[in-house]
Amino acid sequence: MSFDLRAIQQALREEGLDGWLFFDHHERDPLAYRVLGFRPPRTPTRRWYYLVRAEGEPAGLAHRIEAEMLDALPGEKRLYASWEEQTHKLAGLLAGCKRVAMQYSPRCAVPYVAMVDAGTVELVREAGVEVCSSANLVQYFEARWTRRQLETHLEAGRRVDAIRRAAFEETGRRLRGGVAVNEWDIKRFILEAFEREGMETDHGPIVAVNENAANPHYEPTADVHREIRPGDWLLIDLWAKLREPDAVYYDITWTGYCGTAVPGAIQKVFDIVLEARDAAVNKVQAAVAAGRALHGYEVDDAAREVIRGHGYGERFIHRTGHSIGREVHGAGANMDNLETHDERRVIPWTGFSIEPGIYLEEFGVRSEVNMFVGDPEAMVTGEIQRRPVTIG
Repeated sequence: MSFDLRAIQQALREEGLDGWLFFDHHERDPLAYRVLGFRPPRTPTRRWYYLVRAEGEPAGLAHRIEAEMLDALPGEKRLYASWEEQTHKLAGLLAGCKRVAMQYSPRCAVPYVAMVDAGTVELVREAGVEVCSSANLVQYFEARWTRRQLETHLEAGRRVDAIRRAAFEETGRRLRGGVAVNEWDIKRFILEAFEREGMETDHGPIVAVNENAANPHYEPTADVHREIRPGDWLLIDLWAKLREPDAVYYDITWTGYCGTAVPGAIQKVFDIVLEARDAAVNKVQAAVAAGRALHGYEVDDAAREVIRGHGYGERFIHRTGHSIGREVHGAGANMDNLETHDERRVIPWTGFSIEPGIYLEEFGVRSEVNMFVGDPEAMVTGEIQRRPVTIG
């Protein structure tokens, strides 16, 4: 069997669902293949459906010219050719189901899960079945780390933390020596270190000076970058994972000042951001220690309340944190009550970032740590910044 049928069925019963209906066309839903644990024999050019029921055997529906598409999965396989036959047999596949999960998110509240098109949702509803979001289910079968994945994350953290220290030190060394240095230089320094340390990243890192640090997704390029000079504020956001199968990312942001005395206006904002970060961390740890259910939006609220209380609410323009997994932005709960109202539970054996920020015209401050929720405790998985790095 290619997946843990009993585990999925148990999760379906706990969620009060009759089944989980998987659907794909042209490999648009990578979650379906990962949860079901199979690769299609070739790119599906026709639609396939696969229903895992809360009780009983699963079953699939595929096109006659791609009849082998679901052969790697257990259960009966039904075939269709015409659109009328597809509609009729899909209704038959769903017979007896009242509520099924799909990779669907009401109002696209969780884009990472919203893989199914509106027309397919309509087809299922026309069969008299309520379509529910698979967001919580996906967490259990996609976002939870294995013990080995936790080890890869922790090792990535040790290497990335060392590279981060080296990047600030290299910036300082050049400044002290009167050697020109810019954002692009330090970005390349970090990427070369990743390569030496057996790590990989999907893009980045962010190396941002002064007003560039006020753009949360700024990245320097060979053509567009700023010099780094004495008296500048520097933000470095870097993320990477070990170069091995199923490794998990580590993703952090630190800031520093190119000088010995941080200006009071910057220090004030830095202190507020750290207060917000620590409030979110404490929220997670207190809930886990008490065995209390915790939802992503609650963690965001904890950080955002601090920043709003200091009068910078309009300057905190992104969610507090995101799920982390094999992709740097994973499929688990996000710490978010701004961009979305994420009601997904924060479940054991998942990881995520905590990264509040304040972005002004002249500079931006973000402080990012990673958290892992174990059983029965939650922890920050790497080094924690307590004061600005003094550079040079």
